[in-house]
Amino acid sequence: MDPLLIAKLIVLLSIANGTPVLATKFCGKRFDQPIDGGLVFFDGRRLFGPTKTIRGVAISVGLTIVAAWMLGIDAAIGALVGSVAMLGDLLSSFSKRRLDLAPSSRATGLDQIPESLIPLLACTAFLPLTPLDILIGVAVFAVGAVVFSPIFARLGLRDRPF
Repeated sequence: MDPLLIAKLIVLLSIANGTPVLATKFCGKRFDQPIDGGLVFFDGRRLFGPTKTIRGVAISVGLTIVAAWMLGIDAAIGALVGSVAMLGDLLSSFSKRRLDLAPSSRATGLDQIPESLIPLLACTAFLPLTPLDILIGVAVFAVGAVVFSPIFARLGLRDRPF
């Protein structure tokens, strides 16, 4: 187990998953085209919903690459973490739409696990991560997201806590 590597990956996961929220705060409606293009699934609900945007994914991946480089991790790992975290976020949103939950609604576990587990699993192809490393990474990310969300809401970085 390499605690420093796990800590760096948790930072990357946090940046990847937090950047779209901050982009919405700072960019407003500019460039906020939904990634699903308004597509409706056969159940009559949006595929992902209006809050999952091309802008959010692009900025997330870009900043995660920069953060990886700044942390001394290969930029390709940053691209992997950022893109796969966004894939996990889309999977979570897809699932929430099927459960008839509103966009940006809280679903503890469903909001944190795919966004951290899938990228950490993807990293095992390039980094020496053990199952325990992945478990610790997912647990720390999930607890951190729940604990810090109300703080971010009070600071005005989120509209409401998770």
